[in-house]
Amino acid sequence: MDHGKHQAPQGYEPGEGILTTLIRIPVRIVVLVLVLPARMVWDALTALWHAADRVLLRPLGRALLWLLDTLVLTPLAWLHIWVLTPLGKAAAWLAVALLIWPWIGLWRYVIVPVARYGIAVPAVWLYAHVLTPLGHGLRWTGTALLLPALRGLGNAIGWLITVLLILPLRFLWRYVAVPVVRYGLVVPVVWLYEAVLTPVGRGTAWVLSTLWQGTAWTLGMLWQGTARVLAQLWRGIAATGRGLGLAVAWLVMTLLVAPLGWTYRRILTPVGREIAAAFEVAWRIAGYVSRAVGRALATIAWYLIGAPFSWAYRTVCTPVGHFLRDAVWAPARRAAAEAGRAARAALATARETVRQARRDAWRALVGAPGGARSGEPRGIPARTLGSTTTVPSAAQASETPLGGDPFAKQG
Repeated sequence: MDHGKHQAPQGYEPGEGILTTLIRIPVRIVVLVLVLPARMVWDALTALWHAADRVLLRPLGRALLWLLDTLVLTPLAWLHIWVLTPLGKAAAWLAVALLIWPWIGLWRYVIVPVARYGIAVPAVWLYAHVLTPLGHGLRWTGTALLLPALRGLGNAIGWLITVLLILPLRFLWRYVAVPVVRYGLVVPVVWLYEAVLTPVGRGTAWVLSTLWQGTAWTLGMLWQGTARVLAQLWRGIAATGRGLGLAVAWLVMTLLVAPLGWTYRRILTPVGREIAAAFEVAWRIAGYVSRAVGRALATIAWYLIGAPFSWAYRTVCTPVGHFLRDAVWAPARRAAAEAGRAARAALATARETVRQARRDAWRALVGAPGGARSGEPRGIPARTLGSTTTVPSAAQASETPLGGDPFAKQG
């Protein structure tokens, strides 16, 4: 009790006045009245969606999947296994027999022998017995006769070019062109550069540097004076602008920012926080109320609708379904299974008959294998009463007396 006396009232926060707490309770009541219908509608829609999903959508999906599997996938699988696959294998065998085997025979028995014995063998013989000796003879001729002759001819032509062209040109360059260029062009140009152009250039450079220094000093003095005047003028303008900016900033902060900040902190923030808290509390309380109403409606619906339907399902539908399953569906399924087994047996018999007919036709075309005679069984016979050899893969003969032949009772 003492602990409860010192606790603050629910909804009361430290630093808030009684007026805020008194205003908060009516606001939350009004918000609860506004939010409760929306929460009940939301819960009703949610429950309706879950019920529809559990009662209608899931069974409907399972039924559609069963219908798809029964009416589409199973027939397609049967068609693929028993119709399309044999047709595909037959078409593949026909394609190989009609399109690939002729080309293989043409390549193996026509093109390869013609290319080998008609082109490759003659070409190899020609290369080995004609072209190779001819090439060796031409190489010996070039090495022994033509190469020395060409080497001597090249040496003679080189000697003539050296004597008649290179030596005269070298003499003219060394004893005529070089002295003329040196003493007729280079020496006068060097003397003109050192004795005339260099002194004139130095004097001109001294005069120009003196004029440039005087002009630069004059311009520097003018620039310094102008810069001082402009700096003082800029300082005055900056001080004036700074004072105006401070005054405008003080006015904006005092007349606009401070009232807006006070309004935001003292009015908008508490009001927004209270509205958000009121909506949260109202939504939670509306949820409690909506769930209580939903439970009550669910209980009423169960006693008015669910319980009778459950009793009817257990008492009427279940026995009828069991009777239909045992009396109608099970015999029909067994009959369908028997029909399927009979059809599979008939297909197996037909396949075996076709296979035996194909083997007989092949034996009629190409004859029986070597060492086998018509009418005699092939392979190693099973062990008899007088033999001592047992073949692992052969079935053993019966060891019963002759009078007790087990095949005599078969018919």
